[in-house]
Amino acid sequence: MLSRRALLKMSLVSTAATAVIGRRARAASANERIAVGVIGVGTMGRGHLNNLLGRDDVQVVAVCDVVRERLEHARDAVVKRYSDASKAGTFRGVAATADLRELLSVSGLDAVLIATPDHWHTIPCILAARAKKHVYCEKPLTHDIAEGRRLVDEVERAGIVFQTGSQQRSEFSGHFRKAVESVWNGRVGKLSAVRIGVGGPPRPCDLPAERVPEGTDWNRWLGPAPERPYNEVLCPKGVHSHFPAWRNYEEFGGGGLADMGAHHFDIAQWAMEVDRSGPVQVVPPEDPASGQGLKLVYANGVIMHHNAFDGDLRADCVFEGSLGTILVSRGGISSRPESILAEPLPDSARRVYASSNHVGNWLECVRSGAECICPAEIGHRTASVCHLANIGYRLGRTLPWDPAAEQFVGDDAANAMRSRPSRPEWSV
Repeated sequence: MLSRRALLKMSLVSTAATAVIGRRARAASANERIAVGVIGVGTMGRGHLNNLLGRDDVQVVAVCDVVRERLEHARDAVVKRYSDASKAGTFRGVAATADLRELLSVSGLDAVLIATPDHWHTIPCILAARAKKHVYCEKPLTHDIAEGRRLVDEVERAGIVFQTGSQQRSEFSGHFRKAVESVWNGRVGKLSAVRIGVGGPPRPCDLPAERVPEGTDWNRWLGPAPERPYNEVLCPKGVHSHFPAWRNYEEFGGGGLADMGAHHFDIAQWAMEVDRSGPVQVVPPEDPASGQGLKLVYANGVIMHHNAFDGDLRADCVFEGSLGTILVSRGGISSRPESILAEPLPDSARRVYASSNHVGNWLECVRSGAECICPAEIGHRTASVCHLANIGYRLGRTLPWDPAAEQFVGDDAANAMRSRPSRPEWSV
């Protein structure tokens, strides 16, 4: 274990910002490595870190976490990976800090990958955009609707390359891309319904207080969220291999609706070609407390159902049309009748954006300046669906929604829930 003094010494970074060309962030050339900082190195972030360390086109130059053991573990992994360069005298070291502002000031930094809890997504995204750093941020992109629009506006002003971590667009053997293309090309006929199988809404955090472990900056972990006592369920001690349950509590996450919903609602809206818009009405079930059965109605007449399936036709995403049904999950894709998918699509078929590696797509776009497969606007619109569903369950009444204005129609109480208060010291 590194001493606090050694850790602080490691975290000393230059305050000089990376040079930018005009309004846009610097694009890396084809022959140079992209300098990346990783913000949040828990289970998800550590997986991303290891992926980046395995790439020859990337140099990890900084890591950030509020738990000292995780920070040290991540730093050691970076040093080990670049040990040959270190022996040759070409390794300039890696900054390790609990303060994301310090990470963003690292000299030569090009981009950041953000894998923090949900309530900590928007702040680093906005600060990175202002610093002209390209961003990859895990899903759900935001913790409420209003901050999502702020984030998108900041990204557009900065001119950075932005990728939302909706990996199903790129990975899982192309099953979801095949489903979307099949819907686009009329294989199910006229689409009438989409059924999504994910968990329910979050609940208020009522976990008992526990002693904050040494080396954990609990106040910084809370950040913009309301004050709650430390509990290991939210922020496990040290390095761990599971996904913590902070996502089940409304102060920090959006429950299953926002966790896996951010994946499956994304695919649904992509297939419906409304991934830069959204529904026009939210209809809760008769028993909102059940946390299932809510409907999202779209202007084209398609209804998206949350956890309301027809018999045995169950999957992560189910697309129902006049000619049949397509069922797709991470493990595979099928149809009823089977003939819907029996023949490949013709060469003339409409095709989705081609990407088979989500982080790789982001890095390619950092070099080229092209738009990623899941940019900020789409990530925001997907997260908004999650938030709309949670608001619908909470209020228990039908809510007309204007996707262009991003407001509920004639409902002040619902509109007040488009945002949430932030602790003043964490406002950006």
